[in-house]
Amino acid sequence: MTSESGGPRCERGAGDAAEHPAPTDSDPLRRFAGIWCRAVHPLAATTMTPEAFEEYLLPLAHRLSAALRSSPFDTEAAYGVGAALVDAQCTEPEALPAILGVIDAHLVSCSTPAAPSRQPSAEPGHQPPADEEARARCVRLQHALAAGFVRELRKRERDEQAAISRAALAARTEAEKALHTSEAKFQAVFEGAVIGVGIAGLDGEVLVVNDAMARMFGGMDFFRPGRNVTEFVHPDDVPGAHELYRELVSGERDHFRIEKPHYRDDGSELWTNLTVTLLRDSSGAPQYQLALAEDITEHRRLRERLRYEATHDELTGLPNRPLFLERLDQVLADGDDADRFGVCYLDLDGFKAVNDSLGHIVGDRLLKAVAERLQGCVNAPAELIARVGGDEFLALVTGPAAQADGAALARRMLAALAEPVRVEGRELRVRASIGVVDGRAGEIGRAEVLRSADITMYRAKAAGGNRYEIADADSNARVIARHSLTNGLPSALEKGEFFIEYQPLVRLTDGTVRGAEALVRWLHPVHGVLGPDQFIPLAEDTGLIVPLGRWVLEQAARQAREWRDADDEGGEPLRVNVNLSPCQLSHPTLVSDTVAVLENAGLCPSALCLEVTENDLIGADESALRPLRQLADLGVDIALDDFGTGYSNLSYLRRLPVSTLKLDRSFTRGMQRAPADPVDVKIVEGIVSLAHTLDLAVTVEGVETAVQAEHLRGLGCDTGQGWYYARPGPPERLHTLALADAS
Repeated sequence: MTSESGGPRCERGAGDAAEHPAPTDSDPLRRFAGIWCRAVHPLAATTMTPEAFEEYLLPLAHRLSAALRSSPFDTEAAYGVGAALVDAQCTEPEALPAILGVIDAHLVSCSTPAAPSRQPSAEPGHQPPADEEARARCVRLQHALAAGFVRELRKRERDEQAAISRAALAARTEAEKALHTSEAKFQAVFEGAVIGVGIAGLDGEVLVVNDAMARMFGGMDFFRPGRNVTEFVHPDDVPGAHELYRELVSGERDHFRIEKPHYRDDGSELWTNLTVTLLRDSSGAPQYQLALAEDITEHRRLRERLRYEATHDELTGLPNRPLFLERLDQVLADGDDADRFGVCYLDLDGFKAVNDSLGHIVGDRLLKAVAERLQGCVNAPAELIARVGGDEFLALVTGPAAQADGAALARRMLAALAEPVRVEGRELRVRASIGVVDGRAGEIGRAEVLRSADITMYRAKAAGGNRYEIADADSNARVIARHSLTNGLPSALEKGEFFIEYQPLVRLTDGTVRGAEALVRWLHPVHGVLGPDQFIPLAEDTGLIVPLGRWVLEQAARQAREWRDADDEGGEPLRVNVNLSPCQLSHPTLVSDTVAVLENAGLCPSALCLEVTENDLIGADESALRPLRQLADLGVDIALDDFGTGYSNLSYLRRLPVSTLKLDRSFTRGMQRAPADPVDVKIVEGIVSLAHTLDLAVTVEGVETAVQAEHLRGLGCDTGQGWYYARPGPPERLHTLALADAS
């Protein structure tokens, strides 16, 4: 079930210890409970001894530790821990910061298992969260604990208010009886009440108050003769308070209850839960007003402190993510078509390197300095700067000129960070990328605003950083589409949405088909047929390229075997070329997977050629080349694809385990029409001569005209592929050559 605020209502208390094994003296959570006890017990109003209090905290520590390591992550347990701490009378204003401080400083380290054997109850496949993720989870658990703490306090206040109401009803009943029967009985109730009681006439003049009321206001002198309740007006009175009072003294209502502030004579502030009841005479006519007051000043201060801590970043003092989102939601829900808003999403460039190289203490001090500078950029009440993550900040501007003001604020923030920050004798340069989004209230939702700001910020980072970019719908759509394709990749492989087309490799000397290059395609259910340039980079980023690459290799090898079996003349077997990505090259099972595929297909290794781009091999050491050498030793051909686009020394070819150079099409475009570009001719002639000297075959990509094919044949190139011969197609069309200039 849920509480009134919508959060989870958890069972709480030390009784949950049964859910956890008895700790040993070396148990990190036992140490955590001890630290927690020493920090909180002196500040709590609990009647428990320190030893009993530590035993009470131990199961709560287990609950927090389990929540920190839970998968999926869930903060529900922290609400119950907060409530359990209130049950233990940890309600003094200083107690909660101490509680949260111990969790912040020690929970992550005490919850990290020293070895797998320390987690016998862990679920199969469960992995503890990484350190950065654990810190982020710890912060969220602190927030949830604080929320549970506040909720329990509020519940107690409601219970106390209910008791006050019952006492008020009893007091009113007794007072009316006393007025009608016995002044002595009324006086006994009046003087003996533990809450403040006062009686005033209908004109507001204070007639009498009890000692409890006088103590609240600093003494009986406050209620000097002639004092009128209309003098107790306060600037922070709830809206409508005056109207409630008017209705009461006019007899339109019998009572009302509000939280009300008052000024004492010394200028200090008193907050009360105030219940005012109309007393009538025996005929029912209004006669007096009875006030019952409970001093809630300390509770109010604690609530305000908890509210501040729950809505502000502990390190920088800036508003935090919940407060920023609360303000943003208020703006977006305004619905006033004239009210515009702007959001700036700022992320520091390369901040992780500061933490990694100089330590988190220096990183924290840098963040505090950055926060001070960013706060200094706010020069209007309608602007707000918040820290929402490690090195991430969000700014909000509102008003008719929000679009221009958002860009202006981004420029001010970049200018404020231009000067190096001095931390512990070091001058640290700070760079930041900012995404700026603007819109009109009521036309866009929070999620869309934040997503657009995030996308735009990364666009600024991709453009070199230390700059801001304005949100662009087309750019956002491309990023969202890319994300959609990325999410669809795993299921696409499972559903069989990929297929392979083959482009012939033609021997230039006689025009016969030597083999084919296998080119994977994705038949997307929404976007139609997608080429490899649209999804291979996504597969590489996600690691799916390894299973996808193996699938392509299996299909290509099976197809090569079918071509061999269909050759009735027993000629030279057709070779199939398959591309390898950098991820596949570095994968430890590349060699064993390739051997298994060849054996399962019954294919000779010489019928397979693996293509690797030149850029992937530039600077590769011997360990990186070892898998290719092993495959080459087995008889698999290795082709160096896109040759000429990298910057490797040509002599480097001597140590590469390659048998074929695939010349990039950029070197042969000048040969598509007569007369051929003499520079291109000389370059290709030199490359072919070098390759043949090294006993390497030369394949040319992008052959599109007969003139180009003739030039390449004359220069000694071995094979070619391109639209002049055939476009990629199904395997049964392999020998159907177009031999027509591409249009």
